[in-house]
Amino acid sequence: MSTNKFTSEVEKLNSIPEFSGSNWSSIKPEYAARMRLQNQFKSGIDIAKYTASLMRKDMDAYDSDTSAYTQSLGCWHGFIGQQKLISIKKHFGTTDKKYLYLSGWMVAALRSEFGPLPDQSMHEKTSVASLIKELYTFLRQADARELGGLFRELDNASDTDKPKIQEKIDNFETHIVPIIADIDAGFGNEEATYLMAKQMIEAGACCIQIENQVSDEKQCGHQDGKVTVPHSDFLAKINAVRYAFLELGVDDGVIVARTDSLGAGLTKQIAITHEVGDLGDQYNSFLDVEELDPSELNHGDVLINQNGKVVRPKRLPSNLYRFKEGTGEARCILDSITSLQNGADLIWIETEKPHIGQIGAMMDEIKKVVPNAKLVYNNSPSFNWTLNFRQQVFDAMSENGDDMSSYNRDDLMNEMYDDTQLGKEADKKIQTFQADAAREAGIFHHLITLPTYHTAALSTDNLAKEYFGDKGMLGYVEGVQRKEIRQGIACVKHQNMAGSDMGDDHKEYFAGEAALKASGKDNTMNQF
Repeated sequence: MSTNKFTSEVEKLNSIPEFSGSNWSSIKPEYAARMRLQNQFKSGIDIAKYTASLMRKDMDAYDSDTSAYTQSLGCWHGFIGQQKLISIKKHFGTTDKKYLYLSGWMVAALRSEFGPLPDQSMHEKTSVASLIKELYTFLRQADARELGGLFRELDNASDTDKPKIQEKIDNFETHIVPIIADIDAGFGNEEATYLMAKQMIEAGACCIQIENQVSDEKQCGHQDGKVTVPHSDFLAKINAVRYAFLELGVDDGVIVARTDSLGAGLTKQIAITHEVGDLGDQYNSFLDVEELDPSELNHGDVLINQNGKVVRPKRLPSNLYRFKEGTGEARCILDSITSLQNGADLIWIETEKPHIGQIGAMMDEIKKVVPNAKLVYNNSPSFNWTLNFRQQVFDAMSENGDDMSSYNRDDLMNEMYDDTQLGKEADKKIQTFQADAAREAGIFHHLITLPTYHTAALSTDNLAKEYFGDKGMLGYVEGVQRKEIRQGIACVKHQNMAGSDMGDDHKEYFAGEAALKASGKDNTMNQF
């Protein structure tokens, strides 16, 4: 925003005919201009277009410099997302390259009218779009609140201080950032995917992540029982999302194609194939099959012609077909290349552990075909980060010939190893994992899917233990409020955070001197 823009808004308002007469004599164009600047995004489509352009700019920046990777944390409520962005602006002065992630897991666990659900696409389809809208409502309120405070400062400032405050207003950076939104496996067929994608985009989503599992068999990416679909099925859903973006005018919307093939040993369908080496044939080549003599046929057997041989895919009692053991990485590579060649912008490979070597090896193969391939990676709380990295360091030290007699590889979570050379080296690798993986494994975006789920549980446990224990009220004061005050947490003034001061501004705009405001001397928030 700039002074010129504010002046321009005032001039536009002054040009409305009613301002030149007496009809609107009690309305001040300057106040209306402030309100316009406090709400620069008038719709979800405005937000989607703006944030899509940010993501595209960041993707280009990463192509030039892998240290310019992006990050996000998963949020399950608008307030959580708002506080995250307020904190980022407070600590880093900018929201640049900081996004929000909307996790289908957390929507299922925390936002369904059925109550807590597993990550199996059983929650209401509309819950995802509703959360996107809620997140952006809270982020827009954060804009209005911060600018409102600056406008109040400007009104009360001396002539000496006014230019500094005006500069902050002119250079104000919005809290609106891209949301990477999880559409699971599309919640149905291609039409269902398209309809749900439209809702999400209309709510503000510039980036939609879709996975290659079967919709009605969908599992969490870090649990067993995952079932994938042939590429043609998945590509149809990618097309559905792209059509939704184009229909709504978000021409540079971003699609993340996620493959769960690394941990998915099953498929529901045998792919259609017309000739040797086509995409269907490549998918079917991973099936666990057995050659057989026609006399060995059982009633109801399914047979396919594979390279001139009649083979029987191994079918389970669930009517699912099994892939060959050890083909997961090869399937991930094929999935990723196919998706990037057919409309996806970014890929997501769900892994069972955070290992740069494993991720990087797959990305090297993908980049042989798609040189600018970029990965979105789940820094998942489902991983035991401490144990994984301590074991990686243990193995590296063993290979180096170090004496490992003081370590038990199976017990490396033990606190006794915290201050050891191994423990410190593992922590160092965890600390630099995102930067290292961005440089060595093509990871453009690092996210943690469920961080605020875990932080809410941890902080609540600590408060309950102390408040209901011996500390009583000191448990809250010492563990929460005192820290809020000393760390400058804006939410300590919870009335202000909820919009009380903005409401006072509006009352003054609307009622003038007759306004009954809440921010007088008896407001206890003045204690802070």
